[in-house]
Amino acid sequence: MKQSKLILFIGVLFFLNFPIHAQKNTFKVMAWNILHGGNDIENGPENVGKIINEINPDIILMIETYGSGPYIAKYSNLNFHLVASKETPLNDKSVNLSIYSKYAFGKRIDTEFPFYLGGIEIPINGKTIRFFTNWFHYLPWDNEPEKMGKTVEQLLEWEQTESRHKMIKKVLPYLKKFAAETDSIPMIFGGDMNTLSHLDWTKKTKKIHNNLIVPWKATKILDDLGLIDSYRKENSNPKTYPGITWDKKGRNDSHRIDYIFYKGKSIKSVKSKSYNAYFNEPITINNKKIIYPSDHGIVVTTFKLR
Repeated sequence: MKQSKLILFIGVLFFLNFPIHAQKNTFKVMAWNILHGGNDIENGPENVGKIINEINPDIILMIETYGSGPYIAKYSNLNFHLVASKETPLNDKSVNLSIYSKYAFGKRIDTEFPFYLGGIEIPINGKTIRFFTNWFHYLPWDNEPEKMGKTVEQLLEWEQTESRHKMIKKVLPYLKKFAAETDSIPMIFGGDMNTLSHLDWTKKTKKIHNNLIVPWKATKILDDLGLIDSYRKENSNPKTYPGITWDKKGRNDSHRIDYIFYKGKSIKSVKSKSYNAYFNEPITINNKKIIYPSDHGIVVTTFKLR
């Protein structure tokens, strides 16, 4: 065999035997509140797994795991991390948050408030990234806050009453700490924030919000830390790309309340998409119909390693 052909042959063999994911410089992150472990419909956890398999993310930031995590991880062939103390059984039905990954896990990131914030480091192609999954309380809530008869200042005051704002204040020191370290270790923070976004209540949308432009604090706090809302970055017009992840039949309550934020010099979002369907009705993904087990939509963002 001539030398040039031999070199080409060896190169082909090397390519075929090299792990495919190790050559990728992109990875896909999914955030989803699956509602009570997916158990509110028949075969719900299996349907969660089917939807995951069709979307095919590399990392999942999950909310309302509630004991279904090990089954879903096995069904979708993913590594599983429960956001709870190390001794907690993986199928504990009281645990809210979890993270799934095609990649091996690194160092745990435990917080004092695991019910609504926790994380883990995941090395991807030699680059360590910190992933956080989160849930914040839905109160205070109004289906149409623009019709409450409040000024912008009054809406911002109202937003800081009850549980959500208290949770944000408790975890803010963690977010500040990790956001300050993103030059060396980037972070991705996603989940169910149960809040409207200041990026969706702008001049572009004031006509549908009773002429109100509201800098909602829950998301503005993250913006002030330098965290980027990946969906809105990749879909800049909230009128044409509302990204609805909360919508119940018979109510005018369509909002985007689930997010994937990020910060770090070595990563950037390149594409972001939302999925949504009514609870216990079909969602079609890749021409396959699957009964939807949740009341929340899904956010999926593709990131590129710089």
